[in-house]
Amino acid sequence: MGTFRLVISLIVITFSCFLYAEPIYTWVDKAGVVHYSQQPPKGVDATLIYSEDMEPAKIGTRTPQRKTPPTKEMTDLEKSAQIINAQDQKQAVEICESAKHSLNVLTTHTQLNQQNKETGETVAMTEEQRQAAIAENTERVKLFCK
Repeated sequence: MGTFRLVISLIVITFSCFLYAEPIYTWVDKAGVVHYSQQPPKGVDATLIYSEDMEPAKIGTRTPQRKTPPTKEMTDLEKSAQIINAQDQKQAVEICESAKHSLNVLTTHTQLNQQNKETGETVAMTEEQRQAAIAENTERVKLFCK
């Protein structure tokens, strides 16, 4: 008889948690945010649901996502390229050809020299300077060669 009582007690304890399911109220505010609470809010039309009826995916928080991509500011080079392309097509073609030539030289040769603007002497170009010049001329080709 003791085993029977133990089995019945375990069954009652196991299923008694469903008897104590708490009511949960849900509503959407003016900003479109869904709220959940155990107390009904005053002055709001809330829907009564029970905790065992909720889907696990609806519990928790969610980070808001940006709906529109941020606008990209134009660089000075892009602004000047837009003006030159609109006003002086001949100058745009010259800049394009110059950038293509410079890019060709920069990508085919690794040991380059350049003239120092202040002193006028010829100095070896570092790899960082070469990579910066490649990036700048690539941008010019993209902006002026249309």
